[in-house]
Amino acid sequence: MAARPLVARQPNERLQTLIQEAACSNAGLARRVNMVGAERGLDLRYDKTSVARWLRGQQPRGRAPGIIAEAIGRKLGRTVTIDEIGMANGKNLASGVGLRFAPTVLGAIEQVCELWRSDVGRRDLLTGSTVAASALVEPSRDWLISGADPHVARGSGARVGASDVEAVRAMTTALVDLDHRFGSGHVRPVLVHYLNSVVSGLLSGAYTEAVGRELFGAVARMTELAGYMAVDTGQPGLAQRYYIQALRLAQAAGDRAYGGYVLAASMSHLAAQLGNPREIAQLARAAQEGARGRVTPRAEAMFHAAEARGHALLGDARTCEAVAGQAVDALERAEADTGDDPAWIAHFDEAYLADELAHCHRDLGQADAAARRATEALSGLPATRARRRGIGLVLLASAQIQQREVEAACHTGLEAVDLLATVRSSRGAEYLDDLQQRLLPYGEEPAVREFGARLELQAA
Repeated sequence: MAARPLVARQPNERLQTLIQEAACSNAGLARRVNMVGAERGLDLRYDKTSVARWLRGQQPRGRAPGIIAEAIGRKLGRTVTIDEIGMANGKNLASGVGLRFAPTVLGAIEQVCELWRSDVGRRDLLTGSTVAASALVEPSRDWLISGADPHVARGSGARVGASDVEAVRAMTTALVDLDHRFGSGHVRPVLVHYLNSVVSGLLSGAYTEAVGRELFGAVARMTELAGYMAVDTGQPGLAQRYYIQALRLAQAAGDRAYGGYVLAASMSHLAAQLGNPREIAQLARAAQEGARGRVTPRAEAMFHAAEARGHALLGDARTCEAVAGQAVDALERAEADTGDDPAWIAHFDEAYLADELAHCHRDLGQADAAARRATEALSGLPATRARRRGIGLVLLASAQIQQREVEAACHTGLEAVDLLATVRSSRGAEYLDDLQQRLLPYGEEPAVREFGARLELQAA
């Protein structure tokens, strides 16, 4: 048998540079790595010889690279990624981090924590990441067929209690309010740093089965919010990764209802934004099947509304009308139901449903119905929902264009411009761009020229 050719390892200069920056000896780094590993339930026994091998180019296996990055990051007082320590081995956001529905709870923790670290530490890797169409649907299949996680409790690390879970929930509520008022451009950096610095530590701590389920549920909600904010800051590829991980965390929480919400409210809306109508309907149907019997009528209404959006974009008016009718019926039952809705669906009211249906009618070219639903949505939205009111105004203006009421559309559009100027939102800007495109055939009209000038001035 021929001898296996030897491949010379390259010295790990990145790791060497960081060790020097941290003013840390090889033995000191080994101790720190072992300590971080112990917090995560691992009995690591690295020493200075181990570090020397890493510096010569050896790649430790399993979770070790992430733990080494965490140990050095703590010494430096900042986030350090596995790419920065020269141990990514091709693993970065452009090649899969965050796109897997992990088969185990431990794998889910590793996956989401690496996503947070990468988001904070290497923002340049995220800017150009695109949405993988298959990864919009494949996680829903995994979620549908996966059994419940039997255990989530952890016995090592800092103790995590009910008050820690409540803190995560309270932080989520506060960030949602700020996002509604000012847009994600102001808020997302705060959220991502909180996930990376605080929440990652909680997931790696010690908690009982009951506290662990509640913790995963709270973190799923915050992770989904981070995905929504990625959409609102023009990063759909990053949003996709956050949504997949939110879906997996909801599974660890044992919350099928919220998993359905992530599919129908988050991933299907992302598919809608990207122009993938078939995936919209598939994701909404997966939500309905996977959460059947575990959701309130209000959540059912939202799931059906999401499916209707997909059929509208496919041009299937008959199916859209039928599914939209199911949404209306479900919401009527919700208004009469005395049962408690979970916090994550409480916002879905008549105004929100009207907004969804306005999109459907617009996409089907049903101008009168689109204008009526957009007006209903606006009448029910509070002044504090600046971004959604701005988008509602654009929907109304689009319907007015379809009705050939161009001057009225421009007037409505100018209201939207003024309102969306108060928030930092890529979604708002995209809606305004779409409205401007719809006005192109009427470009010679004075009202259209005025609208274009105002929009250009706002963009400057």
